[in-house]
Amino acid sequence: MNKLSKSVRRCFINQCVSPRVFQGIFMFILVLSAVVPAGCTKKAEEGKTTLHFVTWKPNIPEAWEEIYSIFRSEHPDIELVRETGPHSSTAFHDLLTQKLKNRSEDVDVFLMDVIWPPEFAAAGWAAPLDDMFPPSERREFLDGAVLANSYNGRIYGVPLFIDSGILYYRRDLLEKYGFSPPRTWQEMVAQAKKISSAEAGRGVEIYGFSGQFKQYEGLVCDMMEYILSNGGNIINPETGKSAVAERPAVEAVRFVRDNIIGKIAPAGVLTYQEPESLDLFIQGKAVFLRNWPYAWEVSNNPRRSTIAGKVGIARLPHFPGGRSYSTLGGWQVGISSYSKNREAARTFVKFLTSERIQKLLALKAGRAPTRKKLYGDAEILRAYPHFSGMKDVFLTAYPRPRTPLYPAVSNILQRYFSRAISDPSSDIEKEARAASEEIDRVLSLAK
Repeated sequence: MNKLSKSVRRCFINQCVSPRVFQGIFMFILVLSAVVPAGCTKKAEEGKTTLHFVTWKPNIPEAWEEIYSIFRSEHPDIELVRETGPHSSTAFHDLLTQKLKNRSEDVDVFLMDVIWPPEFAAAGWAAPLDDMFPPSERREFLDGAVLANSYNGRIYGVPLFIDSGILYYRRDLLEKYGFSPPRTWQEMVAQAKKISSAEAGRGVEIYGFSGQFKQYEGLVCDMMEYILSNGGNIINPETGKSAVAERPAVEAVRFVRDNIIGKIAPAGVLTYQEPESLDLFIQGKAVFLRNWPYAWEVSNNPRRSTIAGKVGIARLPHFPGGRSYSTLGGWQVGISSYSKNREAARTFVKFLTSERIQKLLALKAGRAPTRKKLYGDAEILRAYPHFSGMKDVFLTAYPRPRTPLYPAVSNILQRYFSRAISDPSSDIEKEARAASEEIDRVLSLAK
């Protein structure tokens, strides 16, 4: 505009046009410049498609930076714009759903927690991906991960990595005091008390246990493992109604309150999510830790952990007469139903869930792959030999209730569990009955 306006001025000075004609030309130029934004011209010149990716704050950010760098170098025609939300699944859910409810154009591709696909599909937020993720391709992935992305016979996400709860322990300390990894929760409590007491006698302060007990989705995952391993359930599979007020579930919650919170675990564990619980462990301040597979890389990284090389893993304990359960976790990649850049979005989803990127996430972030083939990859097994031994855990991890109304169910569970375990005098039976009735009212809305 500057060059053109100067030319017009010179023309006026040289009496090429009258002042009135000059004024009309100049006003036309101003209007034109306001109507055509500079960014549009730039985008047309670059020939790029802008793709908006909404994700959470990762545990291993350097691995993700490498992934983004590879994508940009291989797809110079796509400008990847990232929006990083909170680390908490609950907080990230709130951010993402608000955007999708508003049909925001700054969401093309997004990460989904394993429990979200039914909700996102029922709401019309996630685009069906059957054509780009056909049955022939799904067979390359773990069955449970594919099932989690299915709703009413259609597929709404591509699995990126899978999670399941694992017990981490100080191998050096268990060996020092003659213990094997605990098989029951009672054994774990007894071992934790013995080791903490003996180490305190040597002037070393160490807690027995660390986990995720803040009021958020992670609390539901942790508490469900106690309940399931005591023969209980969240939803009765036969009746379809809440089971949290049944005796096995109530006993499991009481065990956590009376034996773990403020006992073998610090009282502050009530504020812990994954990062805080892991920090206590890698600082050498806890004997046992419940966490997800990624914690193996962090625990054994000498740049981040004071206990590198001293860590072991095992299945989570169970109650006498029960069996070990791990909550199914993991993240999927979805495409917004409102995206105007579907082809670029598909390109990014296929790239992100490809074999080589899942391998990169396994090697550099400790994320368990969803592609079956990678469990036989020699390089991955050299770096993470526990993936071989824990494969059955990944394959049999137990899902949370699959319903479009799960967010409401989870909210009830979070409030109930938090109240029950944080107050030593809480009436757990009463709290459980109230929560159970509230859950049943929510579930009835889906019938």
